[in-house]
Amino acid sequence: MEASGFVLAGGKSSRMGRDKAALPFGGTTLAGHVASLVREAAGTVAILGEPQRYLALGYPVYPDLVPGCGPMGGIYTGLSRASTDWNLMVACDMPSLSSAILRNLLERAGVSSARCVAAAGSTGEPEPLCAVYHRSCLPAVERAIRDKRFRMMDLLAELQPETVSVAGFALANVNTPAEWRQFDERPE
Repeated sequence: MEASGFVLAGGKSSRMGRDKAALPFGGTTLAGHVASLVREAAGTVAILGEPQRYLALGYPVYPDLVPGCGPMGGIYTGLSRASTDWNLMVACDMPSLSSAILRNLLERAGVSSARCVAAAGSTGEPEPLCAVYHRSCLPAVERAIRDKRFRMMDLLAELQPETVSVAGFALANVNTPAEWRQFDERPE
């Protein structure tokens, strides 16, 4: 199945106190690490964020077409720019992800009748920022932006995604210095 891959890196990182996408990780940055996983899984990757901050990573970078909408704006930009029906969207702040998990999501999307396939952690809740969106989701995203409904869980409720269970800490994200320290100190 042909798919496009996108890394969402447009956040303000206000709780982290600095750009979490630029945190050093695995010989690159957190965004660079996640981008390499997405590229490995989808065969292509672009970063959704400020070009001046991320062009040095060597991937295409696209700013939000509608700024100020949080991750919803990134999803909108990715779906608007996509040349494929299926589009893998992954937040830049999930250091424990693997390309195998992302490939599994893409494979499931290829046989699903759902318009969205999302990873789900131990709680069973779908993770909107580790999901595969069909291009047909774009009108729902446009409506949400128009109506200023930026909560991603509300969008997922409308899309009724199929979920794929993911074990362990794979979906853990880092939003604060304390979370980053906990992740950094976690045994391999």
